[in-house]
Amino acid sequence: MKKILVIAALLSYSSVAAAGEFNPVLDIGDNAPKWEKLPSITDKEIAFDHFKEHKILVVAFTCNSCPYAVDYEDRLVAFAKKYAASDSGVGFVAINVNKIPEDNLDAMKKRAKEKGFNFPYLYDDTQQIAQKYGAGYTPEFFVLNEKRQVVYMGAFDDSPDATKVKKQWVEIAIAATKSGEEIKTPETIAIGCRIRFERRRRK
Repeated sequence: MKKILVIAALLSYSSVAAAGEFNPVLDIGDNAPKWEKLPSITDKEIAFDHFKEHKILVVAFTCNSCPYAVDYEDRLVAFAKKYAASDSGVGFVAINVNKIPEDNLDAMKKRAKEKGFNFPYLYDDTQQIAQKYGAGYTPEFFVLNEKRQVVYMGAFDDSPDATKVKKQWVEIAIAATKSGEEIKTPETIAIGCRIRFERRRRK
């Protein structure tokens, strides 16, 4: 019996050790989960490998319905514009997995048009990609290097209030990755609304 308990404890420890400080699934240096083609606001299906020409890829989990996510919309548009040049080496994609009416694909298209979204905005109604990334909030960000390893995950910056931002975490991670320097803060706490994961009944 004791042997069984010891094995269970070791397995439990291993699962915890494999996760990051704030992320329950991924740790810094892990390979980023890929996704197959997902529908987007442009009616094109976009896969993970669509961004393979970019040396750095930023993956954001966001939505329409969360006030925190709404507060970041203008910042995301500005961010995408900054790295829009083909020689920037930085790709950006946003993914929504919430399944309430305010967050369905039609609502995403409407919101994108209203706000002038200039970045791919994908929808995953299975919610699996957010679960694979260990994403729990909107907005939440992952910076991936050329090998598509996670080098940063967490908040976009250090304040939901754009006028009070002092640390632009995602930008700092991008700059460090480009120059081959160590990212001093590779993980932060994502501040936002809980992703609305569907609860599945046990059979």
